[in-house]
Amino acid sequence: MLLYLGNAGPQGDRGVSGLSGMKGKRGEDGLHGNMGVNGMQGPQGSVGRQGFKGFKGERGGKGDEGFQGMPGKGGRKGGRGRSGKRGMDGLPGLPGQMGDKGEDGRQLGGDNVPRGEQGDAGLPGPPGSSGQKGRSGYRGSRGLKGSRGMRGPPGTEGRSGQTGQRGNPGLQGTAGFQGTPGVDGTPGRRGRAGKAGRRRPPGHLIVVHSQTENTPACPTGTRRLWKGYSMLYLEGSERAHGQDLGSAGSCARRFNSMPFLYCNPAGNCKYAGRNDKSYWLSTLAPIPLRPIEVDSVKKYISRCSVCEAPAQALAIHSQTTLDPTCPLGWNSLWLGYSFVMHTASGAEGSGQSLSSTGSCLMDFRSTPFIECNGARGHCHFYNNQFSFWMTTIESDGQFATPQKDVLTNGNTRSGVSRCNVCMRLAP
Repeated sequence: MLLYLGNAGPQGDRGVSGLSGMKGKRGEDGLHGNMGVNGMQGPQGSVGRQGFKGFKGERGGKGDEGFQGMPGKGGRKGGRGRSGKRGMDGLPGLPGQMGDKGEDGRQLGGDNVPRGEQGDAGLPGPPGSSGQKGRSGYRGSRGLKGSRGMRGPPGTEGRSGQTGQRGNPGLQGTAGFQGTPGVDGTPGRRGRAGKAGRRRPPGHLIVVHSQTENTPACPTGTRRLWKGYSMLYLEGSERAHGQDLGSAGSCARRFNSMPFLYCNPAGNCKYAGRNDKSYWLSTLAPIPLRPIEVDSVKKYISRCSVCEAPAQALAIHSQTTLDPTCPLGWNSLWLGYSFVMHTASGAEGSGQSLSSTGSCLMDFRSTPFIECNGARGHCHFYNNQFSFWMTTIESDGQFATPQKDVLTNGNTRSGVSRCNVCMRLAP
């Protein structure tokens, strides 16, 4: 069957783009190509025209020191030098190896064979093989110190090192020299007011007797140390010993009709075995007709307080029915009646210092104290108890003869001097 090929037809229109195909698999590596042929050398270019002569340049500064050059190539072999002087003899060589054993000599016939002449020296034998390596020699002495070399150029600045660890505290240094006084600083601001302090009393004592069953309060500005019962005086062996009502000893912490015992030279001490007595400042309770048993006497015994004050107190007596005023700078604590002294059984008794606060009792009664008997253990207001008071004196009767007078219960107070207990004000 014959096929006839026609002429190529006109180019057709571009076809519609086909869909994207899937990614193909990696192909196998191709064969290594042959090395290409070297190209031919190009023709030499023509010589260019000579340029214009340039201007003379300014002299340049000294250049930096150049780097050390590379070692040069080996020079040509020099001519034969002159013969040197004879060198020193070398060290003896090592002994050579033992030569081969020679042939046995032939003995000539006859007895009297003349000895031949000494033959010439033989040819040098072949050099022996190298000997074993000898042991290391002794260490040589240290060479002399060489001369100091030239200072090299400064090196480049190194990188900053890392911060070192904190060192241990150093030893205590010695005290420095005294510095010169500094310049006065500017005055500081005024500080805030401090808290109010408490003023402590310096230890002065004031004893207050209420002449009632109630414990008296301490005056303003003072504080109570203790409270108790108003003891006036004691009597033993028909002898009296009094207590100043302005002293702390007149305020006994506890009450007893016989608050003391007595001891004799034989070393014996007895209590409530004799007719000893105690006297106490009394209250204003009505006087009973019969002796009072000790278990019922409580309401007849005055109470007292010992107070600590910031200043000394004193009693001022007017010797009139008018209350005296305190001096300038002093404050009144209480008003009262001027009590001087007292007696009882056996005409024994005691008295009060007129400067003492105990000489100014807050209330007046003709019998201001009660007697307690130690042996019988009861208390009573007896007829032989007497109290003594400062009286009133008119200004025109100071140097006149006193006139006898009897004051009855209705007007007894009119003849008794008034008093005032005063204390200095705190500064």
